[in-house]
Amino acid sequence: MTNTIRLTAAQAMVKWLSAQLTEEGDRFIDGIWGIFGHGNVAGLGEALHGAGDSFPTWRGQNEQTMAHAAIAYAKGHKRRRAQAVTSSIGPGATNMVTAAALAHVNRLPVLFIPGDVFANRRPDPVLQQVEAFEDGTVSANDCFRPVVRYFDRITRPEHLLTCLPRALAVMTNPANCGPVCLSFCQDVQAEAYDYPVAFFEPKVWRVRRPEPDADELADVVGLIKAASNPVIVCGGGVIYSDAEQTLGTFATKHQIPVVETQAGKSALAQAHPMNFGASGVDGSAAANLLSRNADLVIGVGTRFQDFTTGSWSLFQNPDRKLVSINVAAHDAVKHGAVPMVADARVALEKISVALGDHRPVAVDADIRAEWLEAVTAHCQPRNGGEGYRPLDAEVIGAVQRATSEDAIAMCAAGTMPGALKLLWQPSQGGYHIEYGYSCMGYEIAGAMGLKLARPEREVICFVGDGSYMMANSELATAVMRRVPFTVVLTDNRGYGCINRLQTLGCGGAPFNNMYVDCNVEAQPEIDYVAHAAAMGAHAIKARDIADLEAQVALARGRDIPTVIVIETSAEEGPGFGDAGHWWDVAVPAASKTERSRAAYATYLENMTRQRLVN
Repeated sequence: MTNTIRLTAAQAMVKWLSAQLTEEGDRFIDGIWGIFGHGNVAGLGEALHGAGDSFPTWRGQNEQTMAHAAIAYAKGHKRRRAQAVTSSIGPGATNMVTAAALAHVNRLPVLFIPGDVFANRRPDPVLQQVEAFEDGTVSANDCFRPVVRYFDRITRPEHLLTCLPRALAVMTNPANCGPVCLSFCQDVQAEAYDYPVAFFEPKVWRVRRPEPDADELADVVGLIKAASNPVIVCGGGVIYSDAEQTLGTFATKHQIPVVETQAGKSALAQAHPMNFGASGVDGSAAANLLSRNADLVIGVGTRFQDFTTGSWSLFQNPDRKLVSINVAAHDAVKHGAVPMVADARVALEKISVALGDHRPVAVDADIRAEWLEAVTAHCQPRNGGEGYRPLDAEVIGAVQRATSEDAIAMCAAGTMPGALKLLWQPSQGGYHIEYGYSCMGYEIAGAMGLKLARPEREVICFVGDGSYMMANSELATAVMRRVPFTVVLTDNRGYGCINRLQTLGCGGAPFNNMYVDCNVEAQPEIDYVAHAAAMGAHAIKARDIADLEAQVALARGRDIPTVIVIETSAEEGPGFGDAGHWWDVAVPAASKTERSRAAYATYLENMTRQRLVN
């Protein structure tokens, strides 16, 4: 009996990937998104066709956006499942580099398999080949190196025996999780090799839960016992650890309030009594008051991005100490934090046991109630009269009232991520924002990937006209695959978010953001309803806030995407009242305008409040 099987390298890759399983028995790599061209059509394309439903292939419209769908799918599955993406060499491959950076920043697993040039170099230079004059080993795929966790170039068929296990080891490692690029030379894809049969035996990949070091545990427990006003900053690591219930129990038992990052929002439902809302630049009045006064800041599964910390000006208590609980040592030691390198769920359980019945000074629940009352009031419709364009807060309020309890709000860039973090009141798991990379164009493809991951939940995609114009073509894919979700397209006639930053935040003049301030011969009149309908979506323009609310409710009965367009005001940002905090965006130190000079003076004042080490 032979103990080998003769396959092409491409066939071997597909066969191996189809046998990599989760603890629940599902494929870890669920399937592959592909746009074929020279470099992957003859080798990998033939192998995927032969695999059929054992390893399904889905066609996208753009390499970047189909990768965005794969990333959203992984995020929707809390990194427990992932998808692969393949492209031809050259522009198809480099189109995916932005998506790889997005996955890297957000610590999300996706497997990139771009075609590459000929390993044997006989036909060089081939179509679309990038030639480095000083290095014969370089191809366009080397662009992936800084934005993936693991990179390998497959130049021999037997390389699969080592590179494939390494790839999955990275994608399933909670501390090092992220994208992988296996650059697959096109001639090697088609070469045959006698692979060991044992290589294709099904393998279960288990996600580790690292235990905390005893000394680090003692240090953190001691700091909590000594604190009078601690606050927990809940990051995305809480969700990826399945620690949502553990965090809720911990916060309630020890009466330590929780504030949220973009990635951590909805780990606790907004209704949870210990959830005091968003932290930082786009934060709530309640959360930021607690953060300003905290003598101990306990980060759980967060990388402490600048929006969370108000560019490190938020935590103003002169006695403040910082704790960082994270599976990644890189994150646990940031800004001089007292580290605990451990899984979030395990860490919280062990800290709770060590604390016993310890509680610090009771937190004032009234500030939470007052904040939520203010949110509800702010999201009510205004009586603006004829020609009135509603605020983003009104749009959010209408959608919130019209959606089901299990709705997931998703977005990525522009004004809406900040407004949603501030104002959206989700149930547990009801929030999906890509704000590590804040990549315009993620939204439509991301909504499709999220719905594929969570078909039982209503998915609401908030997208501005700027992001929609950047990448919308996967709407056609969602129509073809009958993936239903609701797109709320807010049209403020330009890049309203950056216009506000330019004019209000940095003292500049309106320039090159809103269409009216651009160097054009005529102002555009873009019919977004007609555009979305042309791709097969159900599309309609909401007359006002009441109509928007009605249309969102109607969308739940469809099996295709619904696009609801509403014209909105470009004037107001997400903050109101005492909410929000400073964001460090560099202001010119020398300017001819009084407005810019005043902004620079304010900038210097805010810089004095930054505290960059513990």
